[in-house]
Amino acid sequence: MTVDVSPLYASFQVNGLTLPNRLVMAPMTRAKSPGGIPTDEVAAYYRRRAEGGTGLLISEGTVIDRPLSRNNADLPSIHGDGLAGWRKVLAEVHDAGGRMWSQLWHVGALPDPRAPDWPNNFEGPSGLTAPDQPLGHAMTESDIADTIASFARAAADAKAVGFDGIELHAAHGYLIDQFFWAGTNRRDDRWGGPTLAERARFAVEIVQAVRSAIPADMPLGMRVSQYKIQDYDTLLVSSPSEVTDWLGPLADAGVDIFHCSQRNFTAPAFPGSDLNLAGWAKKATGKPSITVGSIGLEESFYGDTAEAGAPTLRELVERLERDEFDLVAIGRAILSEPQISEKVREGRFGEIAPFTREAILELR
Repeated sequence: MTVDVSPLYASFQVNGLTLPNRLVMAPMTRAKSPGGIPTDEVAAYYRRRAEGGTGLLISEGTVIDRPLSRNNADLPSIHGDGLAGWRKVLAEVHDAGGRMWSQLWHVGALPDPRAPDWPNNFEGPSGLTAPDQPLGHAMTESDIADTIASFARAAADAKAVGFDGIELHAAHGYLIDQFFWAGTNRRDDRWGGPTLAERARFAVEIVQAVRSAIPADMPLGMRVSQYKIQDYDTLLVSSPSEVTDWLGPLADAGVDIFHCSQRNFTAPAFPGSDLNLAGWAKKATGKPSITVGSIGLEESFYGDTAEAGAPTLRELVERLERDEFDLVAIGRAILSEPQISEKVREGRFGEIAPFTREAILELR
């Protein structure tokens, strides 16, 4: 392997936080916090990734104190008794020299297949989980106002227990994304409309509320995606100009960095350019971005050659050096290998444990 990986290990500053390298643990729902309270096992799980050299850990989705924000009893809360659990997690992460952000989450009208008996009690912009698929009820003005306030309270609490930054989960077909998506937002009031810029008002007001609730130098990120769990082929935007219409107002409202989720980081966002969604987000807003998608999943990723279209470490570094994006989030691969950052830095590719499906079920 002859790739110079040193660009991945350059420091980077997001607002007032300096990160020691460009590698990020992507947020991944584990549902291992009974009653919403992260356990000692959860704390040890995050500590191992900090000890392994990952520059930034982003927590799994932490549900806000809006009563219908969760769809599984074992999702961690960022309110009430959950806060004491997160204090333990952060004590471990910080003791290991790590930095960690809380991903704030409301699931909206989207069930969790791991909780099939969860009551059919959901809320969303229009009482739809997908186009023409009713679920739950449409949120009232009061519901929306309370949800925005809940995100702000969650951000303040996350800061109080020691998180180093905030990320808003606005991807994958959950609540904020349901407001973006015309298929699930059929409202004809100020929270809906025919354009994405109009449907982004809910997200903009959340960003403004959260920004007011945390220190000015505390990083605020937002995770976005084209695809939804309900529909992997849907597109929120179909051109670069639409990316500006979508993300520009969010950047203006106070988002410091966009975390752009796609299934393969090498996939072009639009025809005519090899820029991925993170590349276009950075170009459109002038804000830094995080890329993610199939990084380190296959053993061929670490080789000098791979099948056409398969992601490689070489391409990842080359795109980073071209300033297409600023940070690199590793998802499933870090579940099997907590030390992936350190092993890549030291060129110990043969020692990297391959991803297995079992790792999704366990806290390794």
